[in-house]
Amino acid sequence: MKKVVPILAALLLIFCSTADAQVQNVLDGAYVKEHNATKRVIPYPHLREADVMFAKRIWQRMDMRQKMNHPFYYPIEEIEDRKSLFDVIKHALLVDGSLTAYSLGPTVDDDEFHYPMTQTEIDSLLRPVITQYTEDPDTGERIPVEVEDEVRSEDVTMYEIKEDWLFDKQRSERFVRIIGICPMMEDYDDQGEKRGYKPLFWLYFPECRYVFANADVYNFNNDSQRRTFEDLFQKRMFSSYVVKESNVYDRSISAYARNIDALLESERIKEELFEVEHDLWHY
Repeated sequence: MKKVVPILAALLLIFCSTADAQVQNVLDGAYVKEHNATKRVIPYPHLREADVMFAKRIWQRMDMRQKMNHPFYYPIEEIEDRKSLFDVIKHALLVDGSLTAYSLGPTVDDDEFHYPMTQTEIDSLLRPVITQYTEDPDTGERIPVEVEDEVRSEDVTMYEIKEDWLFDKQRSERFVRIIGICPMMEDYDDQGEKRGYKPLFWLYFPECRYVFANADVYNFNNDSQRRTFEDLFQKRMFSSYVVKESNVYDRSISAYARNIDALLESERIKEELFEVEHDLWHY
C-alpha cells in the first residue's frame, strides 16, 4: 500500500501536467499568427519653408463617445493583442520610458513643449495618492487613509490635437501635420458636478509615431488586416471638431461662442480650410 500511494501521486502529477500542456497548446483561431509586430514609421517628406504657400494652426478635440473614435477608446481592459490609446501611452511613459510628457506649465495652458516632466512627476500624475475615509472599528470615527489611485483608460474620454494645415507649392499638395496630442479627463467640482475637461499633459506627436506604429487597433472590416494607431492618425480616420484656430487674440472658440454657435463656428473654420485648397485650383 505504501508503494501504491507514491505511484498514484506521480500519475496524478503527470496527468495534471499533460492537461495544462493541452490547454496551453489549444489554437485560438483558424491559423497561427506569425506576423512580426514590428513596423517601421514612414518618414515625413522634407518640407522647405520657401515651399509653404499657406499655413494655419488648428486645435481639435476627439470625443471618445463618438462611434468613429471607439478604436481609440476600447478595449477598456487590456487584452492579449490590443490596448486602448491611453494604455499604450501610459505603458510608454511608465514602463518603457519611450515617450516624453510635457506639463502645462505655470499657466496651465502651455502646449509648446517647454516643460518636460520627470519620471517622478509622471508617476504622481498617473498614480496619485488620494485620501479616503474609513470607519474605525473601535471608536466608530471616520479616519483618513491614504491610498494609491490610478488614472485608467476609461477616465480619459477626450483628446486634444494640435496640428498645422499646410499647402506645399513644390508638390502642389495640401496636407495636415499633427504636432501634439493631449489626453483629457472629465473635471468635477467638490459637489461632484461636471465642469468640463482638464488636460493631463502634452505629447510631441512625431515622437509618438514610433510607439503608435506598433500598437494594433480594431479593424471594423477585416480582422486579418493589421491596423495601428499611426495608420488611423495619418489617414485621418477619426472624428473631431475645431476648438481653436490661430488668431490675433489667441483665444479659443469657447471664449466668444457657446453650444450650437460654437459648433457652427467649428464647421465654418473647416469650410474655410477646404475653400483655401479649392480656390487654388479654380481658374
